[in-house]
Amino acid sequence: MRMVGSKGVAVIPSAELVPRSRDVDYSFRQDSDFLYLTGFEEPDALAVLLPDQAGGQYILFCRERDAEKEIWNGRRAGLSGARKDYFADKAYAIRKLDEILPKLLSGRERIFYPMGRDASFDRKIIRWVNQSRGSSRTTSHIQQELLSLDYLLHDMRLYKSRNEVSLMRQAAKVSIAAHKRAMRACKPGMHEYEVEAELLYEFKKAGCAAAYPCIVGGGKNSCILHYTENKQVLGDGDMLLIDAGAEYQGYASDITRTFPVNGIFSKAQREAYELVLEAQAAAIKKAIPGNHWNDPHNEAVKVLTKGLVSLGLLQGRPAKLIREGEYRRFFMHRTGHWLGLDVHDVGDYRIGDEWRLLEPGMMLTVEPGLYITKAKDVAKCFWDTGIRIEDDVLVTNEGNKVLTDALTRGPDEIEALMASSVH
Repeated sequence: MRMVGSKGVAVIPSAELVPRSRDVDYSFRQDSDFLYLTGFEEPDALAVLLPDQAGGQYILFCRERDAEKEIWNGRRAGLSGARKDYFADKAYAIRKLDEILPKLLSGRERIFYPMGRDASFDRKIIRWVNQSRGSSRTTSHIQQELLSLDYLLHDMRLYKSRNEVSLMRQAAKVSIAAHKRAMRACKPGMHEYEVEAELLYEFKKAGCAAAYPCIVGGGKNSCILHYTENKQVLGDGDMLLIDAGAEYQGYASDITRTFPVNGIFSKAQREAYELVLEAQAAAIKKAIPGNHWNDPHNEAVKVLTKGLVSLGLLQGRPAKLIREGEYRRFFMHRTGHWLGLDVHDVGDYRIGDEWRLLEPGMMLTVEPGLYITKAKDVAKCFWDTGIRIEDDVLVTNEGNKVLTDALTRGPDEIEALMASSVH
């Protein structure tokens, strides 16, 4: 509210139900900005922040209680619940939005909202603003400015509070248990979706959802970055890449582990894996306050490029190969992203022309990888080997803390874990 200012107002809509098929909706997931500000997890709602009231005023529009509809679709907070349980100063029925909101916008010089995300909501805002100009003769001369809420709110979300970190620790804990279960369950001849089922079992058992569609790719599928079909049979001698994370109370974890389907690394698989592991360790060391966002990526690229030359997958001087981008044949993505309410969370990576400085409270992933597909100039022992190792890192005053550090990374430890069956 301080950033919005006394002559401004912020308007934040909830997410809407999305049809999946006839008479069936997708599972509802609240809009992250709305959830961050309100904690309210129902559709058909809208929050209004009025900074100029004493201490600021938070108004929530939401669905009213309805005994018949609640029998079919579940309980609602209603207007009294919005005030009592979600601490709204005032609550109004969402059906009265067109009647009340223009009056709240009247006289406001700056109107902040999620501009450009939903064309239909953009049109509603313009309609409400036009109605507000006609609602009072004394305010008709005021020049009203429509501004994006994102640049205020998303910078706030970038810095995690102690409570947010606690929620993300729980998401990480559940994700670690799921990955361990998947490693122990994995056997040649299983389908990828059977391994996915082990992950989802642990998520659900802990009261979590998947933060994003699970990636469970064996063999050549491990080289597809966002592979989610998860339907192929796992072959003896293949590597399996799992990228999966739990979401707890809206907050995401994001972990990737790669391991041999049969539980034993081949010589070539181990060499490639240990190279990625070395790159990740070097990158994590750079994820500390005062370094730039891009420093962990640059460090990972140096280690990977030098290693690719040692493995015979690239030829030349590493510095030149980096300048010319030759490493991108095998490592084509960035080394991380912000993490929070969204798995690819909000927040700028650059400030002007400079990479952003890392600061305490920021949460990021560190996830170097190698993706080696079949090619004439690549030794056959490396064909169809995709490897990514990803962990969740909190930048702290002292350096950093890896929230997912308890999940096995070393190849010897992975082999030992896989030797103990889950069933």
